Amino acid sequence: MTHRVRFYHAGCAICVDAERRFADALDPVKFDVEIVHLGDTPERIGEAEAAGVQSVPAFVIDGQAYHINFGAALADLKGGA
Repeated sequence: MTHRVRFYHAGCAICVDAERRFADALDPVKFDVEIVHLGDTPERIGEAEAAGVQSVPAFVIDGQAYHINFGAALADLKGGA
């Protein structure tokens, strides 16, 4: 079974480090990972919010949100979108 994963981030140092350490480390046979840079695709902020993401960096794995650390609140990203 392959798990669908979205990794949302905003490009900050914390987010880039989390992408390198966690998202890139997931086994591609078990995890289908999509990296979503919300700074580059602000139109996807609503999608992240609907999935339960409150701050980035965060993973959504099989529909469940997991927050890694605190880089930026989605509300802050929406203010700049």
